Amino acid sequence: MPKKSCHIEWIFAPEDVARIRFAFSPLWELVASLRVIRHPARHSLHLPWVRAVRDRVAALDMAELFALVPVRGYLVDFITPAPETPLPDFAAELDQVRRTPPERAAEEAGWVEGADPRIVARFTADPEAGVARVADALERYWEAAFAEFWPRVHGLLEADVLRRSRRLAAGGARELFADLHPNVSWRGDRLAVVRNWEYSAPIGGDGLVLVPTAFYWPDTAAMVEPYQPMLVYPATGVGTLWTDGPPPAPDALAALLGRTRARILTALGEPATTSALARRMDLTPGAVSQHLTVLAGGGLVTRRRLGREVVYRRSPVGDSLACVP
Repeated sequence: MPKKSCHIEWIFAPEDVARIRFAFSPLWELVASLRVIRHPARHSLHLPWVRAVRDRVAALDMAELFALVPVRGYLVDFITPAPETPLPDFAAELDQVRRTPPERAAEEAGWVEGADPRIVARFTADPEAGVARVADALERYWEAAFAEFWPRVHGLLEADVLRRSRRLAAGGARELFADLHPNVSWRGDRLAVVRNWEYSAPIGGDGLVLVPTAFYWPDTAAMVEPYQPMLVYPATGVGTLWTDGPPPAPDALAALLGRTRARILTALGEPATTSALARRMDLTPGAVSQHLTVLAGGGLVTRRRLGREVVYRRSPVGDSLACVP
C-alpha cells in the first residue's frame, strides 16, 4: 500500500497573515552545513565550500555536534531557534542556544535516532553542561569554517527575501506560497507543509517566520510549539552561490560607463541593497553607493525603500543597456 502522506498545518486568522515575516539565520545555515560537510555527495552544489574547509573541520572536535545533527532524520531543535529579529547576528543567535532550558535540551537529545548512545548519555546526564559544550563547539566551527563565507551566503538569501516580500505585498499569502516549494501549499486559510509527522494548530502568537536557506537546499524544514513557528525553505539561485560574483560586464558597456559601474549595472539583474552589492563585488559600501548615485542620476537604476533598507534595481533603460530582453 502507498505510504500515507503526513503534513503539518498552520491555521491563519486574517490578522495572522499580516504577521508573516522574513528573517535570516546564520545559525540555521551553520547547522545545516554540518550535514553538507559529512555527506558532500548529496550536496554537490556546495563542493567548493567543502573543499575549502574540510581540513579545518577535521582539526575540530565535532563528535557531539555530529551526534545531535545526524546526516538524516531529526536534529535537535534547540540549536536552530527561530530568529528573534529580521537580521540577527551569529552571536545573538548563539546566545539563544545558551539560554535553552536544560530539561528541553535533554528531551530533544533523546529523540535523535542513530547517534552514538555514549555521547547522548553524556549529554543527558548533565544537559546544562551539554548545552554549553554544544554552543562552544558551534562557535569554534563558525570561526573555522563559516564566518568568512557568511557575507556571500547572506547576499543570496537577501535577494530571495526581497523577491518574496514583493510577492507578498502584491498578491498576499496565496501568491507568496504559490511557488515556495512543492511541499508547501496554501489552502484558503491554512498553510500545509508535507512532513513525516502530523500537526495542526492555529498560528497565533507572533505569527510565522519564513527563513530562506542555502545549505538545507532543496528541502524544507518546520518548527512548531513550544518554539516560534518557523518555515525554512530553499532560496532561489543557490546554484550561483559559489560562482566568482556577477558576470563580467561587456566591453562596450564598460567603455561607456566605466568597468565598475558596468559590473554593478550587470549585477542588478535582481534587486539588491548597497551592502549586498558590496559583499558580492568585494567593494566598500561607500564606493558602491557613489556608483549607484551616478547610475540613478542617469536613469539606469531606480531605488525604493523597503523597511529600513533602500533597494536598487535596473530601470528599463538600464535593462536595454545591459542587453536584457
